[in-house]
Amino acid sequence: MSEIVIKKGELQTAVKLSMGIPEFKNPHPLQEYLNRLNNKSCLILIASLNEIPVGFKVAYERNDDGSLYSWMGGVLPKFRRKGIAQLLADGQEKWAKENNYLSIRFKTRNKHSKMLLFALGNGFQIVGVNKIGEVGDYRIVLEKKL
Repeated sequence: MSEIVIKKGELQTAVKLSMGIPEFKNPHPLQEYLNRLNNKSCLILIASLNEIPVGFKVAYERNDDGSLYSWMGGVLPKFRRKGIAQLLADGQEKWAKENNYLSIRFKTRNKHSKMLLFALGNGFQIVGVNKIGEVGDYRIVLEKKL
C-alpha cells in the first residue's frame, strides 16, 4: 500500500524536485531560493510516497502584513492525481495558522488553469492581475484569509 508523508524538508530536495516540474520552463537554481529565504521565516514541505520525494511546497514571509507567501510548489507528473498537492496545501495552511499568519498569498500564470481551479476550490480568491506579456502569462494573484 502506498503511503504519502508530508514533512518539513531540505531546500536542496525542493530544488531538485522543481527541476522535474514541466510547468516550470526555467526552474530557479538553489541560489535564488537562498536569496529569497535569507533570514526570513519560511516553510519547506516535502511530500514523499513510499519514502521517495515526489512533491514540494516552499513558502516564506515576503511582506510584513501577516501573510505567508506560497512561492514555489509542485508534484512530479507521474505522481499527480493522488491527493499529494492537497496534502501539501493542507500542511502549509496548518503551519501558517499555527504561526499566526492571517492569510496565504501566491501568484500563478493565467495559462495554469488547473492551478487556478485548485486554488479557487481551496478557498482562495483572486485579488489582483499583473498584465505581463501575453494573456496566458498574466500573473493571477490569489489570497486566502485564515
